[in-house]
Amino acid sequence: MTQSTSATGSGRAPGRMSRRGGKSSGPEPYDFRRPTKLSREHIRTLQICFETFARQYATLLTTSLRAVSSISLVSIEQLNYDEYIAGLSSPTVVAMFTIDPLPGTAILEFSLSTAMACIDHMLGGPGGPQPQRPLSDIEMPLLHGLIDRTLGELRYAFEGVVQLRPEMKSIEYNPQFAQAGAASDAVIVSSFEMRVGTEECMATICLPFGAIFPKLQGERGEGVLTEAQRAAREAAYRNVVAGLEGAPIEVSVRFQPVRMHPADLIGLQPGDVVPLAHSTSTPLAVVTADITFAYAVPGAQGNRMACLVVPSPQPGQRPTHRPAGQLGMKNRAEETSR
Repeated sequence: MTQSTSATGSGRAPGRMSRRGGKSSGPEPYDFRRPTKLSREHIRTLQICFETFARQYATLLTTSLRAVSSISLVSIEQLNYDEYIAGLSSPTVVAMFTIDPLPGTAILEFSLSTAMACIDHMLGGPGGPQPQRPLSDIEMPLLHGLIDRTLGELRYAFEGVVQLRPEMKSIEYNPQFAQAGAASDAVIVSSFEMRVGTEECMATICLPFGAIFPKLQGERGEGVLTEAQRAAREAAYRNVVAGLEGAPIEVSVRFQPVRMHPADLIGLQPGDVVPLAHSTSTPLAVVTADITFAYAVPGAQGNRMACLVVPSPQPGQRPTHRPAGQLGMKNRAEETSR
């Protein structure tokens, strides 16, 4: 399978994409705006992932819908987002989802009639011709559930490349309303022949090129950097580390929280005593940004309050820290000796 492989035909089923024709023997145009392209190794890696997804997706549909279903990979292409959207029919199901931890938004697209057939089978129907209309409030949760399970199969298929956590965002019926990227953004589009019972269509998955391509490079990604680029990256890293080390952050020393009723809080007056659940032998938590990174006992240093950082208490270990006040006595003794 090559990068420019396409699956066009004269008798398209509803929802199929309009693709360019086959390769010609003459010169091929070169787009200087997209100098980075998928190599044969990248295409092969994606082909393995998408073929695994196709097998898992077909099994999911067959078992969930109790209807014979088949999914087969047809092509893998590198396009612009505008080219991809322009090739989709309307109305169609455009399910947008995130691909954490990678940035960007991906798309799972298939025909609306196929979605209606899937819902018909889930509700015990025979399938067959379906009406061309938006999904109802009852049908939409059923489709959401099916797509969520489909994204689980996509996560499984890409485990060898990247640990994705895909999550559904929204569904659109008009591709022009799907704002998953800028018009000039490069995307990787995989096309599948999808059959659910007697309903056939062309399904597609659109992934952001900029997010997937570094993962396809793998350990070879550093090899494409020049010496100047590597030096610039290292200098930027040093600058970031130096900036973070010198940045002031707020640090607090906290007692263990205590629960109170709203009525007790409203009735507090000067002089009231609020008992804490913190034991006198338990160190306090040193916290920044709600993250506990150390433990300390309170005291004083000169005329200022201070705390002494102590080892973190181990589970089941009995605390043996100094009680409050000993830190101040130690500091005063040290000042006297000096």
